[in-house]
Amino acid sequence: MRSTNSSRERWNLLPVPQEPGTKARLRRWNIAIISFLAFLVLGVFVAAMGTGLELNMSAADKVPLKIDKDPAPLGLAEFKNGYAPVIDPALPAVVNISSTKMVKQRNNFPGLFSDPFFRQFFGNQFDRQPTRPETEREYSLGSGVVVNPDGYILTNDHVVSGASDVEVFTQDKKKFKAKVIGTDSRTDIAVLKIDASGLPSLTLGDSSKLRVGDVVFAIGDPFGVGETATMGIVSATGRGLGGALEHYEDFIQTDAAINPGNSGGALLDLHGDLVGINTAIITGGGGGSQGVGFAIPIDMAHNVMEQIVEHGKVVRGQLGVTIQSVDADMAKAFGLNQGGGALLSDVTVGSPAAKAGIERGDIILALNGQAVSGPEDLSVHISEMAPGSTVHLKIARNGQTREVAVTLSECSEKPEQSASGTASTSALRGIQVENLTPAIARQLGVPTSTAGVVITSVDPSSAAATADLERGDVIQEVNRKPVRNVAEYERALAGTDNQPILLLVGRADSTRFIVVSPE
Repeated sequence: MRSTNSSRERWNLLPVPQEPGTKARLRRWNIAIISFLAFLVLGVFVAAMGTGLELNMSAADKVPLKIDKDPAPLGLAEFKNGYAPVIDPALPAVVNISSTKMVKQRNNFPGLFSDPFFRQFFGNQFDRQPTRPETEREYSLGSGVVVNPDGYILTNDHVVSGASDVEVFTQDKKKFKAKVIGTDSRTDIAVLKIDASGLPSLTLGDSSKLRVGDVVFAIGDPFGVGETATMGIVSATGRGLGGALEHYEDFIQTDAAINPGNSGGALLDLHGDLVGINTAIITGGGGGSQGVGFAIPIDMAHNVMEQIVEHGKVVRGQLGVTIQSVDADMAKAFGLNQGGGALLSDVTVGSPAAKAGIERGDIILALNGQAVSGPEDLSVHISEMAPGSTVHLKIARNGQTREVAVTLSECSEKPEQSASGTASTSALRGIQVENLTPAIARQLGVPTSTAGVVITSVDPSSAAATADLERGDVIQEVNRKPVRNVAEYERALAGTDNQPILLLVGRADSTRFIVVSPE
């Protein structure tokens, strides 16, 4: 059988009369056609680069998105009449989201009417009373952002979490039933899909380029009153809330008013590009905006969306450590000149960190050559790396620094824990301890193999209480020396009256370091 591998033979499906010079003419026509097609493709890409826009279409299962990585400079003269040129085009791409879920009713008198003592006085007259339903519908309102004309929407996980029905309302009063493609509670991101096409959508900006003082706009549906736009500036970047939303926190803080119902809405820059997804506020007990709002950077949201669409979930790398912040007192206790970095208060046995020789008490100062400012900084960057990738860490141990390479594993469902270090102004007076027995360990919910002394009482007026030491805490180390009983504990404390004391404290299933300084 004759081979038909040549491109000319594959495309020449019909026989062509071969006259003298025909092959040469066909070759010239083929070259001309190919050159013309190449010119068209090149022109499209040059035009896209000229506007700073990129199309995210590198894989068939990725959602095509408009991305503006290099926007043109803007002059204030362009906004002499206000910011309508930025906000008006964006409004149709921000939608209202209504979710419904069934919740169990609380029964304040379980079994009361069937209690024999109750029936002795009231008989069965209450048997005919209508019973309260065990479940009821709970409604929630929020906002979302259309990022693809074919109906892909970004919003917050907490807007649709546990919902049985999700509806989307567009600016032109159309209603769509939405499908939840996937959610990620650790970043509070959810991806929805509605059956529509040709929808207005927003271009994604570059949140890594935001600076404090940049003008931003928040768009959403606060309190269900209708689509609303507010203006402010970037107040801070890389903000963490100390676990208020639990997991990976790298928030953009803004004073643009964000109110209940704004969750999942858009945070725009002056180019009208989407730079964040509004997610949280600090109300100070007032229930409304106090000028302290937070948005998830669009770079993080984009990464989460791509993984949800491609894998059905977010796949993250992990070190296998518990981390906490390092303040000035903690840094001094560990032989460092200043705070910063991430202190490892625990290293999981068999984890990537443990296999690389990393130990409890090490402080991670840098990740792949970039300084680590704190626990949230480390957690976010590690979470964005794929399992199996190798990272290079700079760690401090006993006042010395070293470089360590670690191959990440896949993050489990249980997140790596982060705790905040605390400072105090007193020594370890005002607490009492006793030996930790297996029976006491079981009562406290700590592993029976844990060694240390358990705190039995804490003077509320002491600095130990101020330093967050509580009854039931297990002291496992004093100044990096393990303590297995009261005698070792007392020996470790000998001569530390006027010195800061570094403790490793266990509570339930976590451990952390605490520094207690003398008055």
